[in-house]
Amino acid sequence: MSSTTTEQNAMLERLAAQDAELARLRHELEAWKARSAALPVRRDTDFTSISGREVEAVYTPLDVLNAPPLPGEFPFTRGIHPTMYRGRLWTMRQFAGFGTAEDTNKRYKFLLERGQTGLSVAFDFPTLMGYDADHPRSEGEVGKCGVAISSLADMETLFDGIPLDQVSVSMTINGPAAILFCFFVAAAEKQGVPISALQGTIQNDILKEFVAQHAWIFPVEPSLGLITDLFEWTSTHTPKWNSISISGYHIREAGSTAGQELAFTLLNGFTYVERGMARGLAVDAFAPRLSFFWDVHNDFFEEIAKLRAARRIWARHLQARFGATDDRSLKMRFHCQTAGVSLTAQQPLNNVARVAYQAMAAVLGGTQSLHTNALDETLALPTETAVRVALRTQQILAHETGVAHVADPLGGSYYVEALTDQLEAEAEAIFARVDEMGGVVAAIEAGWFQREIAQAASRFQVEVETGSRTVVGVNAFVEDEEQPIEILKVDEAAERAQRERMTRMRASRDEAQVSARLADLAEAARAGRNVIPAMLDCARAYCTLFEIRHVLEEIWGSYREPIFF
Repeated sequence: MSSTTTEQNAMLERLAAQDAELARLRHELEAWKARSAALPVRRDTDFTSISGREVEAVYTPLDVLNAPPLPGEFPFTRGIHPTMYRGRLWTMRQFAGFGTAEDTNKRYKFLLERGQTGLSVAFDFPTLMGYDADHPRSEGEVGKCGVAISSLADMETLFDGIPLDQVSVSMTINGPAAILFCFFVAAAEKQGVPISALQGTIQNDILKEFVAQHAWIFPVEPSLGLITDLFEWTSTHTPKWNSISISGYHIREAGSTAGQELAFTLLNGFTYVERGMARGLAVDAFAPRLSFFWDVHNDFFEEIAKLRAARRIWARHLQARFGATDDRSLKMRFHCQTAGVSLTAQQPLNNVARVAYQAMAAVLGGTQSLHTNALDETLALPTETAVRVALRTQQILAHETGVAHVADPLGGSYYVEALTDQLEAEAEAIFARVDEMGGVVAAIEAGWFQREIAQAASRFQVEVETGSRTVVGVNAFVEDEEQPIEILKVDEAAERAQRERMTRMRASRDEAQVSARLADLAEAARAGRNVIPAMLDCARAYCTLFEIRHVLEEIWGSYREPIFF
C-alpha cells in the first residue's frame, strides 16, 4: 500500500470518527433537552440578550463552526498580540473635560498623578459644533459638558506642564476635528515637541455623526474629503497618530443593538478605506493608523463576542476586499468605553457594579485602551471622587483579578464562539443589504440607518417600561427614598473667564496675519487642495475655531438633515 493511500485512509478514519462524535453529541443533546423539558423555568425573563437575540440554555461543540487561530494570528479573533496583556496592559484613558482649559488641565494632572496612563479630551458642545466661546450660540453652554477650546491659546493652556511627546492623547470630536487637531499640533510645536513623536487619536468620524450623534457642520462629501485630507497629511507628518477613531460607541448610545453597532461601524470603516484609496493612497500607507471605538454594554458575553467578531471581520475584509498585506492594516486596534446609556439616575451607586462588569467584558474582549464611566455621569460631569473610583475600577481589574494573565481566556467557550459566529453572520447580512441600497452614503441620505436605530431603541424602551426587561433600581428593586449624592457644578464664572480670555487673545494677535492665513485656507478649499497645511497655518496665527469653520462653510455649505420620520 502506498504512503498516499495510507494517509487518505487515515484522514477518512478521522472524518468518520468526527462524524460519529457529532452524532453522539446530537443524541446526548436531544436526550438532555427531553429530560429538561419538564423542569421549572423562570418567568421573569424571556432569555434574550439586550439586543433581542434568543439565548439557548446550553451551548456545545455543535454550535461552534471552527476553532479560531491563536492570539496574534490572522484573522485576530483572539487578539492582535500573541501575549496580549502579559506584554503590556491596556491604556487607562479616562475621558475628561469641563469648564476652562485651566480647570481641565488640573483634572488631567490629578488623573495622571493617580496612575492614569493616557488622556482623553471631552469638549463642550459649542466646541463640538465649531463655535467659539464668545459666539452668541455658545451662551449658557460654555464648559458645561466638556472643556471650551476656541483657539491655539486654549490648547496651549490645556496641556501646560504635560509633555506631549510622553503622553498619549485622544480627542473626541468630529465635525471640526481637523481644526482641533491643528490646534493640538501647533501646541506641540510651541512645547518644542517634534510632531513626528505625537501619539494619540482624533475621533474624526463624521459618518457616525450623520447616522447617530448629529454633531456635524459640512455636507457629507466635503466632510469625507476633509477626513481624507487628514489621512494623507498624518501618514507623512505624524506617523504615530491615529487619524480617525471609527466609532460604534455613539451608534450604540443612540439605541442600536450590538449587531447593528458592529455592522454600521464596520461599514463606515470600509467607506473611509475606499475614500483613502480613491485619493490615490496605498491602503497600507494609511490603514495601520485607523482605529476603532466600541461601546461595552451590560450583556457580558454578547459584548465580548462583538469585539472578537469585529477584529475578525476587519482583518478578512481588509485583506480580501482591499488588498492590504501589512499586518498593521489587518489588526483592528480599538478603545472601549463602558456604556453611558446603561447608567441610571436612580440608585447611582449601582453604576459602579455595572461599570465594573462592562470593563471586564472589554478586557476579556481584548481592548487596547479603556474608559470606565463614573457613577454620577448620568447626573452631571463627574466629581473627583467618582473619577477616582472609576479609575480604581480599572486598576483593580488589571492588578487583582488575574484576567490580564491569559490572552483571550474565553476562547473556546462554546457560547462565546457561537455568539462570535452569529454576530459575524448578522453583520455580513447587513453589509449585503447596505450594498443593495448603494452604499453607506446612500443609506444615510435615505435615512435607513437612522430608522433602524430608532426601531431598536423603541423596542428596548418598551421592554423596560413593560417590565419584561429588568433594570435594577428603575423598574425593579426600587427604593422609596434615595439619598442624594454630591454632583459637580460648573460655575457660570467659567464662561465669563473664557470670554475674557478670548478678548485678550484677539487683542494680542496679528490681525493682518489672521486675515492672510484665512484667505490662504479659502483658496486651498476652492482649489480642491489638501487643506490641512493651510489650516495648520491658521492655527499657528491664533485664528479661532469659528473663524476657520466659517471660511470653509462659506465654500462647502452646511449639512441639513432630511426629514425621515
